[in-house]
Amino acid sequence: MELGLGIDTGGTYTDAVLLDLETNELISKAKALTTRDDLAVGIRNSLALFDKALLKKVSMVSLSSTLATNSVVEGKGCRVGVISVGRDFDRSITADESITITGGHDLNGIELAPLDLETAKKFLLSLPNKVDSLAITSYLSVRNPEHELALKKLANELLDLPVVCGHELSSSLGFNERTLTSIMNARLIPIIKELINSMKSVMKEYEINAPLMIVKGDGSLMNDEVAIERPVETIMSGPAASMIGAKTLTGLNDAIVMDMGGTTTDIGILRNGQPRLEKEGAMIGGKRTRVTAAEIYTSGIGGDSRIVVKGGKFSLTSLRVMPLCIAATKWPQLLPRLEEISQRCFFFNLESINVNNIVQDIEFFIKIKDIKDAPISENDRKFLEIIAREPYSLSEAGASLNLHPFAFNVSKMEELGMVQRIGLTPTDILHAEGSYIEYERKASEYGVKHQALKMNREYEDFLAFAKEKVIEKLGEELLKKLFLENIGTFEMDKVAQDLVRRAISGPLADDFNCAISLNLPVIGIGAPVAAYYPQMAEKLKARLLLPEHSEVGNAIGAVTGSVIEQVEVLIKPVSGSRLIDDPNCTVFAVFGKYEYETWSQAVEEGTARGCEYVRNKALKSGANNVDINIVQDNREYSVGLEYSDSKILMETVLTITAIGKPNQFSVEEA
Repeated sequence: MELGLGIDTGGTYTDAVLLDLETNELISKAKALTTRDDLAVGIRNSLALFDKALLKKVSMVSLSSTLATNSVVEGKGCRVGVISVGRDFDRSITADESITITGGHDLNGIELAPLDLETAKKFLLSLPNKVDSLAITSYLSVRNPEHELALKKLANELLDLPVVCGHELSSSLGFNERTLTSIMNARLIPIIKELINSMKSVMKEYEINAPLMIVKGDGSLMNDEVAIERPVETIMSGPAASMIGAKTLTGLNDAIVMDMGGTTTDIGILRNGQPRLEKEGAMIGGKRTRVTAAEIYTSGIGGDSRIVVKGGKFSLTSLRVMPLCIAATKWPQLLPRLEEISQRCFFFNLESINVNNIVQDIEFFIKIKDIKDAPISENDRKFLEIIAREPYSLSEAGASLNLHPFAFNVSKMEELGMVQRIGLTPTDILHAEGSYIEYERKASEYGVKHQALKMNREYEDFLAFAKEKVIEKLGEELLKKLFLENIGTFEMDKVAQDLVRRAISGPLADDFNCAISLNLPVIGIGAPVAAYYPQMAEKLKARLLLPEHSEVGNAIGAVTGSVIEQVEVLIKPVSGSRLIDDPNCTVFAVFGKYEYETWSQAVEEGTARGCEYVRNKALKSGANNVDINIVQDNREYSVGLEYSDSKILMETVLTITAIGKPNQFSVEEA
């Protein structure tokens, strides 16, 4: 039996599974809370729940993580130097040191200007102790990478730094997008390296002697060495793993996958057994990149979404808070305080105050970290000192410090990631209901009792109402994804909003109703899906699959993926030769630019070079027994019937894909 260990470090939980790789049978599974300040702790805690004897038999480890995505969004990473060639890049893309020099190519791969190596050399010699990595990007390097390659050679001779070139990460046009991707990649190198080193140290503790694979944003795998070179490709790793897991668990090739975690619900679509990919490259932090990743719609609703009751009105917000049940498990002293709060009700919540600026009586705060020179007040620093030991509400902290509760700017400290809010969440609703009990149920019950009082509702009535609101929100977010997929936008006018509301809420006492039915089945992934998805699917007349072990679907996807590497080879007839039956052609690819006397020779040589390139890339990424798939697209232009319906070849695009299972696991054919 070949055992694989799959690990997914999500925003709230770290999931781990042991899988028989020959049969995809799940042997064991575990969950632990994700430790955001040190992911290795959460990984270690999840592995502690396994039989150590089984862990020693593991022959492959695969990890999916939100680390790269979170680091980019939060602006974390190392210092980066940038050399841009032939054109200055968009300065909204930040770099610590940068220079623009002459060089670059045109669309035909012809040099626009000689490469200024002397200026580049002076810049490189000025970088020691100023940057930790280097990004090199040249104008239209995807048509001819010679300038980037020359600069990389020079940088490797002069500096002991990681160097990444734009053409190595993308073969698509778009200088600014390629530059942004290169800078992101360079900035992420030490962060991913630290994660991989931490993972390896945990593996060593548990005597796991196996290669380590990392899930990419398209759901495929690469080994740890390649992940350190190309960490930007791990963006959207977690959601992509959930889609591969959904396919593994159900066997469906075409479906909607909804992964509800603690922080978000990620919605993607499987087409022909693979995640639907973002055509233009993933959007990260509001900027377009050239990262190939699953096209995921992420909604800020999860098991840890904050529930707010303001002025008798219920709100489900995207802010992630620690559920009361989890907090009371970690700090039992919260229970009697919550019980006391549940027996009183303060109605002082002005309608005009934004829900994000309200702190409720049942909400507490705990310190996460210090930030040197953080822009906070002296009162805030006193608040941080007192919540470093145990959670306090604002009123408790104010009483202890003899300050007004509004003297603390908790929103600012939350924004900086210095404090964690504790409050009522959908996870608490399930605990109070009794349908899902993992932590301290009493804490959830006290929180629900307090909020029910504020809404002037009975306890059971509030539970049903809150659960319905979660179901309606999930249905609305699913429809937004489908609108985006089929129409290109999810922006709705008032009529559209009303129709969606009628479809999700059910029949109304009105002149008409609205119903929507889904043509694709929905696969639910995540721990709380059984509590919400059946009712949601019923409202949308959708076929729903909640496979066994769906709560660890991400980790299953992490360990059942394949190594996939792809290259695009562009073949264009030389200007003036298009009318010839077998014209002179130029081949453009990331591995170089080549001239051929005939189109047929260009196709033959381009195919051979492309196959060799992706095969070597797949082997380097950890693949075994690589299969090659070639798709040839001849793009022709019809000149019309008056010319005997002749067609002129404009270009040929070869898409060459190498696919293989990780080399530490292979099944012998019978």
